[in-house]
Amino acid sequence: MAGVSPTAAYSPAQLQPTTPSPFSFSVASTRWSSRHSIDISSLLLRFLSLLFSFVSALSLAAPSPSKKKGEESTSFSKHPELMYCFIVTIIAFLYSAFQLFKGVCDIAHRGILISDKLSDYISFILDQLVGYLLISSSSVTVLAIQQIEQTTSLRKPAIVSMSMSFATYLVIALCALFSGYKLCKRIIW
Repeated sequence: MAGVSPTAAYSPAQLQPTTPSPFSFSVASTRWSSRHSIDISSLLLRFLSLLFSFVSALSLAAPSPSKKKGEESTSFSKHPELMYCFIVTIIAFLYSAFQLFKGVCDIAHRGILISDKLSDYISFILDQLVGYLLISSSSVTVLAIQQIEQTTSLRKPAIVSMSMSFATYLVIALCALFSGYKLCKRIIW
């Protein structure tokens, strides 16, 4: 050590500890402690989007009883805007069910079904697509609600469906932010 200067022996490059990758797996950790809070939050948000999209589709599909004798029960299938909202919420429901299933399988089987990199790309792209479909169906439904008469029994279920569709959009938008964060973290860091 006589030939080595004291500043070279204790340089900052040698003293910096290595930080483990957030995507590495530790054998000593348990299943729940190895999962990041972002994964658990993502599962909770996926469940909320599943619930909101189900309520949105159910409010249109369930027949509402006519309160007046002269009032006939109208169907949402006669309105193409409401039909579009119904189809998009069914797509959002199926996508949320798939993502929820994939998230639970990832926790249970540690990512064996789909690789993490492919999963991050798929989630980011499909979150964007489903979010766009939900916001477009909500905006079209607003126009349909304005055209529906005040006295029809279809007006209240259409308002509930539009509200739940927009709530689903907000939750999917948060999921898209999480999946974008995970994708950027995988690419950049």
